[in-house]
Amino acid sequence: MNYQLNFSGLVPYLPEFLAGLSTTIQLTLISTILGLLLGTFCAIGRISQLSGLRFICISYIEVIRNTPFIVQLFFIFFGLPAIGLKLSAWQAGSIAMIINLGAYSAEIIRAGIEATAKGQWEAGKTLGLTRKQILLYIILPPAYQRVYPALVSQCIIVMLGSSVVSQISVEELTFVANFAQSRSFLGFEAYLSIALIYLMLSILMRQIFAFVKQRAFKNPSL
Repeated sequence: MNYQLNFSGLVPYLPEFLAGLSTTIQLTLISTILGLLLGTFCAIGRISQLSGLRFICISYIEVIRNTPFIVQLFFIFFGLPAIGLKLSAWQAGSIAMIINLGAYSAEIIRAGIEATAKGQWEAGKTLGLTRKQILLYIILPPAYQRVYPALVSQCIIVMLGSSVVSQISVEELTFVANFAQSRSFLGFEAYLSIALIYLMLSILMRQIFAFVKQRAFKNPSL
């Protein structure tokens, strides 16, 4: 085999690659923030004393965690218009990523909450705090710290999974690579390039989350 790499052939597509990178970052940022918020709400709902809320949260978590992400994406983009809910490709992709991260992070956060000693709840009640105040100020901070590495990994998995939204024509990195290789016939170079970009994004995300950990937790070594 005597294959000569030709990355220069991708230079004309550099603006498209930069636009695709921007879209991937936007999708990741939005899905991470809203997905973790949704996951926190569902984790609390999962252990709620309200049976109706608990049932809804459990059902949502089980459905999302036991179906493929691409099926969820197609259902939102192709299925919902049948009942009058038509979304753009970008909207459908971001919603699918948010919903997916929400379900997985909910179980991670729930595990952190349930690992908290029951004495913490009792201490909060002794201080006269409401259940909401106990959750916000006593239970959730150490629970987040306990499961933080798992949450970081899950957020990175969702970022990498953003490549799937190219299937509904969201112009992110993988879509751009498909576009570039179909016109330049430089498939090896195009896909190697975005593989390296995804790798760098993963490393960058870990560094950002490590920085957040240093600022957010009193004892980041835990």
